[in-house]
Amino acid sequence: MDPFHQYLLHLADCPLILGQRLGEWCGHGPVLEQDIALTNISLDLIGQARLLYQYAATRSGQNADEDSLAMLRYEHEYLNSLLVEQPNKNFGHTIVRQFFYDAFNLLQYENLTVHPDETLKNIAIKTLKEIKYHYRYSSEWMLRLGDGTETSHQFIQEGVNELWKYTGELFAMSGYENALLEKNYALDLKAIEPHWQEKIDNVFAEAGIKKPEKEVFLTGGKEGKHTEHMGYILTELQYMQRTYPSMKW
Repeated sequence: MDPFHQYLLHLADCPLILGQRLGEWCGHGPVLEQDIALTNISLDLIGQARLLYQYAATRSGQNADEDSLAMLRYEHEYLNSLLVEQPNKNFGHTIVRQFFYDAFNLLQYENLTVHPDETLKNIAIKTLKEIKYHYRYSSEWMLRLGDGTETSHQFIQEGVNELWKYTGELFAMSGYENALLEKNYALDLKAIEPHWQEKIDNVFAEAGIKKPEKEVFLTGGKEGKHTEHMGYILTELQYMQRTYPSMKW
């Protein structure tokens, strides 16, 4: 497969799967305001994914559209990172997952705004404003909960301890990213990592959160090797499309 097509799918799959995860909070949020906030962020992420799937479909040379790319691929064909497919354990756990992703995604999209591909660059410029809000939302909640009550701090620290092992993959270069790196069509993730670490360290220090040490990082999602949670996500995500093929509203 064309490496740039895979790269576009990776960029689209991450917000799609995370958006699906956040959508699970609809009607179950801790308070009404945060229920609505998480649902709105979910819609933002799915909107970002749509733009990327639409572009990928025009380049695939196949009979594909945004719906078929999002809804009709098999598990091993999705190229999202392992972090975004992790389940919602509690609100604090969800905030930690969102914060880790948002801090990375903000840096990623700031760099994509000067991408040599004009369409991808314009998508990045269009969606960066939303991503800045997502980062502000999750980082502020990290501070509120981390520096809040003993219970809220415990939930955040447990979330950090459990999810930290998935953060290393954010900066692990996949085969298609390495293939695009020479022409600057993929980002040098190792160059982004120190800036991500700085954002994480600053919030951790202010919120009194301890960073895990000597963690073995898990990878594979960006190459289509997922955790056991991914199949359950796709079962719900793809149900209507697979039950009623080619259904139109």
